[in-house]
Amino acid sequence: MSKPWDLRERTLQFAGDVMRFCRTLPKTDEAREIAGQLRRASSSTGAHYAAAQRNRSDDDYINKMSGGIEEAEEATFWLDLLIRSEVAPERTASPLRKEADELAKIFLGCRSTAIERRDRRKASKRKPTV
Repeated sequence: MSKPWDLRERTLQFAGDVMRFCRTLPKTDEAREIAGQLRRASSSTGAHYAAAQRNRSDDDYINKMSGGIEEAEEATFWLDLLIRSEVAPERTASPLRKEADELAKIFLGCRSTAIERRDRRKASKRKPTV
């Protein structure tokens, strides 16, 4: 699967791929329940990223990226559960799980960079005490 460099496009593609995947799940109560959770987590991953791009401050950006990390990690959980409970075949769920994990790692790197930048700014604003 070719992945776009633009993270907004990549998160949209991920959410769309998850929606299409969920349509293939069995029509059981357990599959419907997990599919709903998975769809919400995958689409929220992108929504948090989009909101982070319109941030008002470093703290706002960090907060939004933290939400994106949590949602991507939640998506990996639901995909793992689908695989382990044998509701979905590993061959179809695993690539989505890998993408959710990669997005979480990318967001984690973005958040870490923002934290470092924020801390440098705060340190440079402090006046040395004499």
